Amino acid sequence: MRGGAQSHLMLDSDKQLWVVKFQNNPQHNRVLANEFLATRIAAAVGLTVPESAVVEVSEWLIGQTPEMEMDLGLTRVRCMAGRQFGSRFVGGLMPGKVMDFLPDQQLAEVNNLAEFAGILALDKWTGNIDGRQAVFSRRTRERRYNATFIDHGHCFHAGDWTLVDGPLHGVYPRNTVYQEVTGWESFEPWLTNIETMEPWAVRQIAAEIPKEWYSGDSTELDSLVEKLLKRRGRIRDLIVQFGRSDRAPFPKWMRSERRLQK
Repeated sequence: MRGGAQSHLMLDSDKQLWVVKFQNNPQHNRVLANEFLATRIAAAVGLTVPESAVVEVSEWLIGQTPEMEMDLGLTRVRCMAGRQFGSRFVGGLMPGKVMDFLPDQQLAEVNNLAEFAGILALDKWTGNIDGRQAVFSRRTRERRYNATFIDHGHCFHAGDWTLVDGPLHGVYPRNTVYQEVTGWESFEPWLTNIETMEPWAVRQIAAEIPKEWYSGDSTELDSLVEKLLKRRGRIRDLIVQFGRSDRAPFPKWMRSERRLQK
């Protein structure tokens, strides 16, 4: 698959397709933990993300599959066996129609376009330093697409597990998805769901992450979760910073209020 983590598209024992990120990917083993934590939180607050799971990949399968390698530039290594992160492939075995780019007119007609405001809140909360990625799918007889938000590996600053903020961090590259934002109500219910999410729920998700995805350093993981919980009060300020940036992403909000207000 495309992307710096060099994911592999794999079929499981139940004949389901998964996009699998391996522990020895070229980015960092922690991107698996990031994917698990951010994807499960996104699902908990009501955002459209693929099903996620811990996927067991055997030594035998890797040995029988020559293309299961990681390109590290000067050398190539075999994918690591064991527990990996799996994200259910959008569309499945009979996808109908799946796209990673839509023209502006079709993009503006996406059924769940409003969710781009919700995923923006999540990306600002989790310190996603990458651009927001989404894929668009529809059934064969449908005209309009639905967005599914993918690739959360660079939340928490990828392998650093620091929370570094920038106005354009974690945002979708095209303003079309934000054109209907008119105020804080446009971020609901997702923003309130984030702000009121019980701390135990976040900690429970973190507790399910395999230890080998973060080298078994539970102190570091606990610290990350606590920092994440404390920064929920900053989400609105971070959204305002994006709104005031040169991107000018919220034209209807700006026109109605002339300036962003908390």
